[in-house]
Amino acid sequence: MSFEKLRLDSRLLKAVEDSGFHQPTDIQRRAIPLALAGKDLMASAQTGTGKTAAFVLPTLQRLLKPATKRGVGPRALVITPTRELALQISDAVAQFGRFCRLTTGNLVGGMPYPPQYRMLGKPLDLLVATPGRLLDHMNQGRVNFSRLEVLILDEADRMLDMGFIQPVKTIAAAVPAARQTLLFSATLEGQVLKIAKALLKNPERVQLAANSDRHASIAQRIYQADDASHKRKLLAHHLVQDELTQALVFTATKRGARRMAKVLDSQGHATAALHGDMSQSARKRTVERMRRGKIRVLVATDVAARGLDIRSISHVINFDMPTVAEDYIHRIGRTGRAQALGTAISLVAPDDRSKLNQIERLTGRRLERGVVVGLEPNARPPRNEPGSKRIPTPGSKPGSRSGRHNDRKATSGLKSRNGMSHKKRSPRKRPATGTRDASINTRPVLG
Repeated sequence: MSFEKLRLDSRLLKAVEDSGFHQPTDIQRRAIPLALAGKDLMASAQTGTGKTAAFVLPTLQRLLKPATKRGVGPRALVITPTRELALQISDAVAQFGRFCRLTTGNLVGGMPYPPQYRMLGKPLDLLVATPGRLLDHMNQGRVNFSRLEVLILDEADRMLDMGFIQPVKTIAAAVPAARQTLLFSATLEGQVLKIAKALLKNPERVQLAANSDRHASIAQRIYQADDASHKRKLLAHHLVQDELTQALVFTATKRGARRMAKVLDSQGHATAALHGDMSQSARKRTVERMRRGKIRVLVATDVAARGLDIRSISHVINFDMPTVAEDYIHRIGRTGRAQALGTAISLVAPDDRSKLNQIERLTGRRLERGVVVGLEPNARPPRNEPGSKRIPTPGSKPGSRSGRHNDRKATSGLKSRNGMSHKKRSPRKRPATGTRDASINTRPVLG
């Protein structure tokens, strides 16, 4: 199917064509006709499938018609959880609306108020906002929703995770009831589904993949580690592999991201950090440098788990496992975008095993276990942990026992030749004989 068959306006089609896109993705093919028909819609699809364009294009087409009411305020409102997502959506609006005479703006935290006051005092076709800053302006009485025709909730599951659902409900209650509502989420389950049913009227539903079917183009593997020091050696091993072009490394804290970026940069990797303490302009410059290939390793907190669209990222590495299992899905979705292949590596210490169990329950699949020869864990895996795939380090021999303890087999319950049972013996502690030290030295998708 071509974009022409979606019956989009010629100005939008020209912008799509000039952007180098020719065929809609599955989510665009299914969601755009429903949105153009004016129906409420709740849709889910994995990241990197073009769902931003799935709501931007039909909304822009609706806004090409004259407004039914005069006055100030937006005709369409997009609510999204983070500044990065808001700016990404604003970029998509500018890209696809380049041949349309529409007024647009964004309302996000970390930006000065006076320009936002002036923007809200004028007629707007489309406004992209984060919940906190929008609610702040609403409480000051500066937002007029009388002309609003379309409400779009992007990344609804993330807004739930971040505690924004009550602000979203407050915003939804303040906009006209006679509106079209579009809700997009990575999942349509549990609380998200309840919220969708509460805010949408007789919605159509588009669900492209269950959790177990997502990220088919991403090879997912875990490596058991004894501690943080062991994790650092495993990370160093993976960062020097030839198949890694650009990597996104996730840490749990902002401080951890800064420290790791500094260490990796000193080891010769072109590295930068991305976290919530950085100003919006600094974060934008960092992402742009990554996009241009100036940065090979980006160390980030979950601020980059959504909305970061850099198609050259070949590897996502979870140095720290995510606290919320759903964040794993969004983290690894930063690779394997636009039908490219990607690799997701998770470093799992003993304290992380409960998090791993939650992820595997959510995704409905058991992640492949890997072992790097020479960097094997000393700690025994759980009893129900099957054998792992061993991956040799450069210069090591297959079958090497470096860095491992020799396990003695328990003889409890076995009988000797004279029929007497042996007592169960505790294995003697023996020093490790090796060391873990490793050498540290697509078809494009619219939206």
